[in-house]
Amino acid sequence: MFEADRASKNLGMRLVRADLGIAVVEMAVGPLMVNGHGIAHGGFVFTLADTAFACACNVDGRGVTVASGADVTFVAPAREGDLLVATAVERTVFGRSGVYDVTVRRGEEVIAEFRGRSRTLPNRG
Repeated sequence: MFEADRASKNLGMRLVRADLGIAVVEMAVGPLMVNGHGIAHGGFVFTLADTAFACACNVDGRGVTVASGADVTFVAPAREGDLLVATAVERTVFGRSGVYDVTVRRGEEVIAEFRGRSRTLPNRG
């Protein structure tokens, strides 16, 4: 799925790891990602977390899995030049639904915590 993700790739994201129930994606904060306060725009941090979430949801081959909802808590600011690493972990899957937690870090410092809810689409074969 990540190979075809033009949005994430155009933001410079790189898939580091994708195994059953886990995915790690990294992104450097570029100059066009900084808001008027001189910090990384929250939308880019959310997008990084969402990409890791999507990779973790789709690594098992169950079918096309999409977000049914997500929320984020911003813990600390990121700045231009920071390398952010998002680690997504599957918490539970029930039926066609799932819950995933994603932590975004700069080194050891937590930048954001994201919780995503997934839904696997029915086969339309």
